Amino acid sequence: MKLVLNGVTIEAVQGDITREAVDAIVNAANSSLLGGGGVDGAIHRAGGAAILEDCYRIRDRQGGCPTGEAVITTAGDLPSQHVIHTVGPVWNGGNQLEPDLLRNCYIHSLQLADEYELNSISFPNISTGIYGYPKPEAAAIAVKVIQQYAETGNGTVTHIRFVCFDHDNLALYEQQLHSLNDESNESK
Repeated sequence: MKLVLNGVTIEAVQGDITREAVDAIVNAANSSLLGGGGVDGAIHRAGGAAILEDCYRIRDRQGGCPTGEAVITTAGDLPSQHVIHTVGPVWNGGNQLEPDLLRNCYIHSLQLADEYELNSISFPNISTGIYGYPKPEAAAIAVKVIQQYAETGNGTVTHIRFVCFDHDNLALYEQQLHSLNDESNESK
């Protein structure tokens, strides 16, 4: 599924984020920035030592990355130019500011992309794996942030991809994008 909103192309695809040839891929990192399981481990393995070296420099400078924040590194051996590492919230029932923290992951990732004047970015499904965030709610938050970003028209990013590892997430993101497309067409 692909749509264009205010000059920003937004897509949902099923695939492997480590194969994305974009300006930046987003890593669903942990606060230590030292790699882990899931997307985080796959990005560190595929990108090689250069990513970890940059992460160590960031840790030395600021002591890791808090939940909801984002940092940027080289992409090492990946086909993208950069990796934006963001730490999503662990789901604890929704009463521990999880929606705000997840929203901040997308916002801060896009802010870094703008700061580095990047044009294309690919997001994984942040916090929906081992962190247990409910997939429908996570997809709705992600697409809403992207919609708001596109509508402002102030950013450098003109191509945003949601790269879903599994079909369940893909279906949810496609549903959100269809709704956004319908809403966009109704307002014309």
